[in-house]
Parts: sequence; C-alpha cells; structure tokens
Amino acid sequence: MLMPELDFTGEEIEHLLSNLEDYTSDELAEIDVLVDELSTRDHNQRAYDDLIEFCKQMQSDYIVGKHHRMLGDMLMGIERGDKDRICVNIPPRHGKSQLVSIFFPAWFLGRNPNKKVMMVSHTTDLAVDFGRKVRNLIATDAYRAIFPTVALAVDSKSAGRWNTDVGGEYYACGIGSSIAGRGADLLLIDDPHSEQDVINGNFGVFEKAYEWFTYGARTRLMPGGRVAIIQTRWHMDDLTGRVVNDMAHNELADQYDIVEFPAILEVPNKKGSGYTEKPLWPEFFDLDALLRTKASMPAFQWNAQYQQEPTAEEASIVKRDWWQQWGDKEAPPCEYIIMSLDAAAESHNRADFTALTTWGVFLNEDTGTHNIILLNSIKKRMEFPELKTMALEEYEAWEPDSFIVEKKSSGTALYQEMRRMGLPVQEYTPHRGSGDKLARLNSVADIVASELVWVPATRWAEALVEEIAGFPFMSHDDLVDSTVMALMRFRQGGFIRLPSDEPEEMRYFKQRSGGYY
Repeated sequence: MLMPELDFTGEEIEHLLSNLEDYTSDELAEIDVLVDELSTRDHNQRAYDDLIEFCKQMQSDYIVGKHHRMLGDMLMGIERGDKDRICVNIPPRHGKSQLVSIFFPAWFLGRNPNKKVMMVSHTTDLAVDFGRKVRNLIATDAYRAIFPTVALAVDSKSAGRWNTDVGGEYYACGIGSSIAGRGADLLLIDDPHSEQDVINGNFGVFEKAYEWFTYGARTRLMPGGRVAIIQTRWHMDDLTGRVVNDMAHNELADQYDIVEFPAILEVPNKKGSGYTEKPLWPEFFDLDALLRTKASMPAFQWNAQYQQEPTAEEASIVKRDWWQQWGDKEAPPCEYIIMSLDAAAESHNRADFTALTTWGVFLNEDTGTHNIILLNSIKKRMEFPELKTMALEEYEAWEPDSFIVEKKSSGTALYQEMRRMGLPVQEYTPHRGSGDKLARLNSVADIVASELVWVPATRWAEALVEEIAGFPFMSHDDLVDSTVMALMRFRQGGFIRLPSDEPEEMRYFKQRSGGYY
C-alpha cells in the first residue's frame, strides 16, 4: 500500500498531484482512490459545519437563493447560541419549510444529538409530516457519513415522536395541542396560521395562536432554549405581529431578530436614480411570474403574503409614508399638549386594549407652521386600578393642557375620578353625524397626509403607525381611536389649519406659554 492512512497535509497532497509521472499505474489508481476519499471527507466536513452545504449534500438538485443563505446564517446562529430568538417572514413557495422544518432540525440534531426539538405548525398532521421526513433523513447513509455517531433509537417508529440513541427527542405538534410534560431546547414554529382560516375571515385564530404560544409552547423551553418563528405574513395581528407588538411595549419581553423577505425587491439603480424590481429568488421565480401572481389577487393579500406588509397601502386610509420621522432624541418644545385615552371595556386576554397617547403641537421653524408630534404611546390590557395609576403617572410626567377621555366602560369611571381631583379632563363622545370609525379616521387623514404629524424613531411609535396603516383590517384599533380623538381636538382648537378647511367657529384653547389661539 502506498498510503495506508488519510492523514495528509495540504503540501503533501499537492506534492503527490504535481509529480504523478513518478508513480506506477497501480500507485496512480491508489492516488485516485485517496483523492476521492479526501474529497468525500472534505464535503462531509463542510456539510457538518455549514447548514446550506448540508442541504446541498442531502439533495443534489437543491436550489440555493440568497435568502436561503441569509436564513441559513440565522439558523446556524441559533444552533451556536449566538442568537436565541429569530422571527423570519418569507413568501409562499420560497423554500421555507424544506430548509427550516426538514433540513435544519436534522442538522441541529446531528450536531446536538442529546437535545430536544419541538416542531410546531398550524396543524398536527403537517408537523408530523415534517417529523417523518426528518426521521427518514437521519436514517440515510448520506446522513450517517456526515454524522457517524448519530442514530435513531430502536423504538423510533412514530413519525411525530421519536428519539436519538443518546436521549435526544423530536416532538411534532399543531397549534393548540396539549404539550404538558414536554421540554424543548429548540422550538421551531413554521406557519402557525392556516391559509383557509385567513381566507374565511376567521381572525380569532391569531389570538388563540398567540395565547397557546405564550402560555404553552414558550413555557416548555429548557434553560438556554431557543425559538425560531418562520412564517408567511397574513395579518397585522398574526404571530409575527404580536411578537413585534410585545417588543414595542415591553422591554422585558423576548427580543427577536426580525427579518422580512419580500417576493419582489426594489433595488436602487446603479446610476442613483429610481429603483428596479427584482425577484427574491430569481433561480426559481422570475419577475413576470410574480407579477402575474400579484395581478391575480387582492392588493392587501399580495402585500401581506408576498411582500410581508400585512396591509395594502392602496387600501389603508392613512399611509405609512405620510408620517414624518423625528430623528432627534429630544422632542421639540410644545405649546400645547393633549393626552387621549381610549379605555377597554374588559381586561381579560380577548378584550380590547386600553390605549393612551400623548401629543404636542410645536412651531416648525423650517416651515414656519405649527406641527404635531407624538410624545408617547401606551397600549395595554389593565384593570381600573392599574389604569388610574398609569393615567396619573403619565399626567404628572407630561402635564398636559387637556386630557381627553372617551366616556365608555372604565373611561367613564376614570373621567369622574379625575374631575373630582380637579384635573383638566374632557369627555369625548362621538356625536351623531361624525359617522363610524372609518369616517372619523378619514376626517383627520388629511392632517397626516399634509406632512404635519411627526413620530419618533421608537418601537412604540412604529406600533402606532402600523396599527393605523392596518385599519380596518386588524383585530384591534385602540391606538387608532386614541389618535383620532387627539387629532380631531387639535383641528377643532385651530392648532392645525389646512387650506381645504372652511372658515368655521373654532373652540379656543389656552396656550402653554400664555394667550390664546
């Protein structure tokens, strides 16, 4: 034997290949075998180290897009522990489930054969089907070549529940399933919502999915456990939307790395003028195919499912890009401040939220006009004692000139309480002729469209902008109501006047600096 072992340095291999004329035909045949074995070993090592290389080795015709590599990097960060929470939104038919729900758990268990993986989808049948494919993949010779020490336990017959031979576990379940007694080092959630539920307008599933995730699956995590939520967007209030909302309103909530992949990208032209539309996965979907899909469905569905913006700009009353972005850390000096409260009727989990927003009017020195800025926004479910405490704390913090409360449910009690305390609380009651919520938002939409309203670069401000952009398609509209109340009052008080406004008797409010408007 020329070479009984495969432990060669790069220099030794290079020397062999550069001096092939020095060897006999038998030795050359032996070198060919050696090179093949070394190449195989190198491929296996790369598949062990890199998730996308693993995918390509498991499936020779695997089509890799740039978004797969980005997603693969995030998933590898999860495996290494560099990340512990990710939330990724991807259009339909873009290779999401194959990568996340089949290849990744197999690769993860290959590197961590003693860990517990919980796989969740909108139905148990779908999650179990993923489990069957992962189990079958682990049983292949190609897998064992990469992970030679990993094997299934001898009793791993069930597709949705099986173990490795060193105590690792795979458990598949659907949203709402009983998972008592289960633990998870890795919680994978792939499409928690059913397309059919969304099409049928069954939006209550979003609340149920969130509650099950929060009070069920989330509590199953082992110490150091990691979560990956991968889904197509459907609605402002889907699981991604709720996770984003939690992050915006609670700094102690799980903080996710959130990545959105739109099916059609707007890429700046090289010359610096305008944009060019390009497909996210050109190796699989060309632009014409995507545009045909877009033309075949309502705009709000396309924007949600394919562009990961669950509210069509065409259908929204107030567009996202109408809001002006306040870049400074400090708000400008305000001449008049209004707090606006929309109180919920109940505090249990399925009730509406209480929304309290604080707004100020200020002189824009660049334009010489008075503008409005959002100073704070709070959205939370709470009982009356907590509501009262929160309202008084916000009042002391901002010292508003006016505190508007809609006299309904707990708002009525708060209004009466604050009146007894001598605070400048004013009731808001939609009068006949003001129309429904759509009409009232329409009545102030031109204020925002006129680029007179500013919001700071914060998550809670972003949450307000998104809820208003999503109205009336989302489950809750509490921030919408609070915002409309404040903007209507600013307009009625003459703080904001547009060229389209007709002369009318206005209600005059006292300035913070003295005098009257």
